[in-house]
Amino acid sequence: MSITLQSPPSSALSSSSSFSLQGRNLTLLSTLHFNSRRSFPLIRSSSSSIDAGLITELDSVSSFSEIVPDTVIFDDFERFPPTAATVSSSLLLGICSLPDTIFRNAVDMSLADSSCCKLENSELRLSCFFNKALVNVGGDLAKLVPGRVSTEVDARLAYDTHGIIRKVHDLLRLYDEIDVPPERLLFKIPSTWQGIEASRLLESEGIQTHLTFVYSFAQAAAAAEAGASVIQIFVGRLRDWARNHSGDPEIEAALKRGEDPGLALVTKAYNYIHKYGHKSKLMAAAVRNKQDLFSLVGVDYIIAPLKVLQSLKESITAPDEKYSFVRRLSPQSASMYNFSEEELTKWDQLSLASAMGPASVELLAAGLEGYVNQAKRVEELFAKIWPPPNV
Repeated sequence: MSITLQSPPSSALSSSSSFSLQGRNLTLLSTLHFNSRRSFPLIRSSSSSIDAGLITELDSVSSFSEIVPDTVIFDDFERFPPTAATVSSSLLLGICSLPDTIFRNAVDMSLADSSCCKLENSELRLSCFFNKALVNVGGDLAKLVPGRVSTEVDARLAYDTHGIIRKVHDLLRLYDEIDVPPERLLFKIPSTWQGIEASRLLESEGIQTHLTFVYSFAQAAAAAEAGASVIQIFVGRLRDWARNHSGDPEIEAALKRGEDPGLALVTKAYNYIHKYGHKSKLMAAAVRNKQDLFSLVGVDYIIAPLKVLQSLKESITAPDEKYSFVRRLSPQSASMYNFSEEELTKWDQLSLASAMGPASVELLAAGLEGYVNQAKRVEELFAKIWPPPNV
């Protein structure tokens, strides 16, 4: 391959990836990798550019942040290869819509699982099938990617701490049955208070978690206090909300300072994590353009669209060019950032609820609704196709 992907000394992340499935494309949504032991080569420009003494914009920003391709079609796999993947309800729906995919057998085998089939309660049986399908596909993905496989935790449990923990333990047990070790796994949990608390308890067991749907500083700070391995902020989604709504104090404050609300949240969360020594890594997703990326240089991970990566890769920066790439976020700058007394609270359910503005409440609810609807569609589909043929 002419282009490879490397994490900085300790980890790598990707928001999506895909593989060619017998000549057809299948999107693997929200791929994610967090691995403290692996290292992969960075995305680099062609050797001819390097030989000429030039560097690309991609080289420049990659020296400060882990730039990870948001790979959504197989045609881009060699140019920007994914290092890991997420198995989710949306992926299962995609697999079932393409019966000739290399993953279809993993789904069919889950529907033939004897431990699930013998359950008389239809809801329990469908839930069993769902878990087995996630794990069987996750096991196949673990053979295809060098990094970790992130497994979506049922969003219907988003407000049930112990339900989330039980689900993760069930998934871990199923992964163990097919010999996928815990160090290859990560679990994706919505950042409700109950999800954050579940993350804290799971992390205390050594189980890596990824908190998603973070749209406010309160969520980010509480997630960092919980010790979540990865905290994901969707920059563009906050910007979209701000364009069409008003009345969110956190967003209004950013706009009054002349700042983009999504970029401002990433900056504040990064500074909080690094100033106070939390172990969490911050991931900026929903990055829409090069300027977004330049404004985030220094954050732990940036999930970038392929069109942005291609533009960075094709843009050569001469050594004497006036414009220089500046690291916007760093542990040093974080140490100088001042937080208010209210922002340094020890977060609990009440303080989190009171600090979340309408943007984070609405965007979190929308994200959960989408995940829940997809999970229901999977179970409805399984109910229609079970038992599979030839079983």
